[in-house]
Amino acid sequence: MHAATSIRQANLNDADAIAALVNEAYTPYIARIGKQPAPMLDDYRQVISEAEVFVLTQEAGTVGVLVMNQEGNELLLVNVAVSARCKGKGFGKVLMQYCEDYARRARCTAIRLYTHELMSENIAIYKKLGYQETHRATENGFARVFMRKALQEG
Repeated sequence: MHAATSIRQANLNDADAIAALVNEAYTPYIARIGKQPAPMLDDYRQVISEAEVFVLTQEAGTVGVLVMNQEGNELLLVNVAVSARCKGKGFGKVLMQYCEDYARRARCTAIRLYTHELMSENIAIYKKLGYQETHRATENGFARVFMRKALQEG
């Protein structure tokens, strides 16, 4: 992990910072997909009370967020976002590794995620991390690519 960064479980006091970070991270995609991406529409107070939410912080404040839900023996990665000012510094990779470690500790056999089909750079990153596309579908008006990574024991 980077110097002076840490990951901790989010609490309700983090909701505004998470919402601001998500808006900053996803705003560039609005023009591409023609509307706000789904994570921008969430109420993060509700998300924090219903899901497993973690924040990546450093001195400057919250620089990343991870939202997960365990569904049976699989973990759904709902959202991973890094502050636009921190892109390219490896924080996304740190959060994705944390997600895998969390899934293994929870005895999950796989991680599932989805992203918008027009967010091609995200699809490429997930494939590089070992996720495989399972299907595509339109859900809640969003054209989504669904991906899954099986977790090996150990």
